[in-house]
Formats: sequence, structure tokens, C-alpha cells
Amino acid sequence: MSNRARNIWTQAEAKYFQQLQATLKAQGFLRPSLVIDLDRLDHNIQEVMSSVQRAGKQLRVVEKSLPCPGLLGYIANKTAARRLMSFHQPFLNQDAGLWPDADILLGKPMPVAMAERFYQKHRGAFDPRRQLQWLIDTPERLQQYLALARKLGTRLNINLELDVGLCRGGIAEGRAGTEALRHILSTIEQQPEHFAFTGFMGYDPHVVMLPRLLGTPAKLLAHAMAVYRERVDQVQQDFPALWAQATEIKDQPGLTLNTAGSPTYRLHETETVSNEISVGSGLLKPADFDLPSLSGHQPAVFIATPVLKNTGPLRLPGLGDPARLLPGLGRGRRDTIFIYGGNWLADYVWPPGLKPNRLYGRSSNQEIATVSASVGLKADDLVFLRPRQSEAVLLQFGDLVIVRSGEAVDTWPVFDQ
Repeated sequence: MSNRARNIWTQAEAKYFQQLQATLKAQGFLRPSLVIDLDRLDHNIQEVMSSVQRAGKQLRVVEKSLPCPGLLGYIANKTAARRLMSFHQPFLNQDAGLWPDADILLGKPMPVAMAERFYQKHRGAFDPRRQLQWLIDTPERLQQYLALARKLGTRLNINLELDVGLCRGGIAEGRAGTEALRHILSTIEQQPEHFAFTGFMGYDPHVVMLPRLLGTPAKLLAHAMAVYRERVDQVQQDFPALWAQATEIKDQPGLTLNTAGSPTYRLHETETVSNEISVGSGLLKPADFDLPSLSGHQPAVFIATPVLKNTGPLRLPGLGDPARLLPGLGRGRRDTIFIYGGNWLADYVWPPGLKPNRLYGRSSNQEIATVSASVGLKADDLVFLRPRQSEAVLLQFGDLVIVRSGEAVDTWPVFDQ
């Protein structure tokens, strides 16, 4: 990037954060706040939906990465998506209460005690027999769920986790996986009053995360989908009645062949094995998602927190001004600031050059950072950080601050844990 282009971007960045700071200060947001930018979110939604439409697939929104009813509702309205992926029993119960028409797939195998707790707490019109799919990874877990189904006197919809190369569990490739799947499908077929087969889930972020030495994304994706195709073929050939039941969509969720995630969703535009893709964090693009595959997305989530103190040049307990002892430290004077809170899974992004102080270390109360004295930060000015993840950070700040065109337009509560 040329210096001129970098300067233009810096000017645009400065205008963006200066306006955001003025808005938040004027409206009294002088505590650590999690900010969602709807204009940037809209851009990212359009990126995702354009790809989903080119692929001819359905979108499943990953709730754990967007753990806020208002945020999920906004995305659902923009995308017309009614498919959710849930990872946490308390959130699952809230999903079912908030969206009685949702189709919900578990994104990880849930301990059976937590599955039972869902049924104990569930109230409302959401019908788990038609709308909820439990994720199963082993024959042993399936037996646990069979005991639960018998205890509850109900039928559970079973989606099966595939290991398509991530090595995080699920039905493996090769002979061992073939035998495990045969065992699982036989049990499902023998228990029609308690089980219905609904499809597969194969998560594949390794496709873009692994070093190129281990394979290009195209090669790794081809392998992942070949594994996926082998399991689809196994059901169609060895258990045709289960496959037919899943495709009939009669009193159960429709056939769900779920794959992808935010890092890889674009790569699935041409494969024809899956019928839906999952996206969550990519809609907000926290820093861990600065990937070539998401280059068209914009960061849409920030932490804003006020400066509590600017104490000038660095002073250390017992030493005072270290520049007295090491004169070289005095060159290019930097101010020492203390912020409200800190130690989040996030990185400083504004003002430029703001950095945590490594000598002091991190603090969750009044984190110390340094910045060029020329910036002129003073008490009650806001500094901005960019979360590295969304699911781990969005739940730490209370109500989210929602901005549009640089103005704070709403606050949205997050899920109750």
C-alpha cells in the first residue's frame, strides 16, 4: 500500500473514531462499552448473502458468536434466515422462547444432562420434535440420548458430527468411521419412536487456517467434501429408509447437510454436497478473522472505554522516572494513561500507537497503556479496542451500544447465561 493510500485510510479512520467518540461521550457512555456498527454489519450481511445465493444454499446463523437477541433478530430480519446453531443450553432455551418458528441445530455434542435440562425448562410454542436437532459424535453418546428419549417419552432428531479434517472429534474418515456410522444409523433405524436421522454437520475452518505446506485451501476443501460425500453415500446406500425419511420433512426438520463457518463459507459456492452453511463471527469480523477469505468484510465491533488518568511520562514504583537512569527512554516522549477496565481479549486500535505497558502488565481494573504525548489524550477521552473474538467478549459489557452513521441509536441486552 502506498504512503498516500495509507494516509487516506488514516484520515478516514480518524474521522470515524472521532465521530464515534463525540457521540458516545455526548450520550454518557463513559464506562467500558461494546459497540456494534450497523452500517458495517449490513455490509457484511450483504457479503454473506451474495455468496449464499450464488451457492444455492441456506444460511444458518451461529448464535454463540452473536449472543444478543436484538443482534440475532436484526440479522434474521435482514437475511430471512430462520436457522440457528446453538452451543449453550441456557441460550438454547432462550432461542426456543424468542423464536418459536426457528430451526435449531446444536453446534457441539451436548452433555446429556444439559439436554435433559433443556426439556425441563422449555415452555412455549417451539416444538423440539419438529424444530430441534441434537448433535451426536459417537455411538456411546447416542446411547445416552436414547436413555433420555425413553425417560421423556419423546423422539429426538439426530444430526451427526463428521470429522472432515479438523481432528476435533466426530465420525472419523476411513474404516473406523464407516463402522461407527453403521452402528449409529442401525441404532437410529431400530428406534423410530425415539430417534429420527436428520443429516450431518462437518465444520472445516482448518481449510484456511493450516500452513500452505499442508495443502492449499482448494485441496483441503476437496478432501473435506470427499469425506462428507462418502458419509452421505453410506446413508443413501446402506440405510435408504433413513435417507428417505430425512428428505420427506414429515414431522421433523428437513435434511440438514451443514458445513463451513465464517472462515470458509465462500469456498462452498461450488461444492454440491452440503445444503447449508453456517456463519457467525464473520458478520462482526473480530480481529482473529482477519483472513484472506474474509477480505471483503469490515470490522463491525469495537470496545470503547474512557481514559481515567494521563500521568505523563512513565514512572515506575521505586524508580520514579526511568529516563533519569536510562536517558534513551526519554526520546519521543510517551504519555502514561490508565483506562477504565482492561485485560480484554482485544487489541488497541485508536488512537494510533496506543499500546499496553509491558512493564506493568495487564489489569482488569485500570489497565496502563502508553501513547505518544503528541496525541494529547486526557481524562474522559475514549480509546477504542478491537475484540479478537466475538463470543468471548460480547457478554462482558452488559447491553451492547448500537450505532448507525456514527450515532448511538439503541442498546441491546445480551443473552442471560
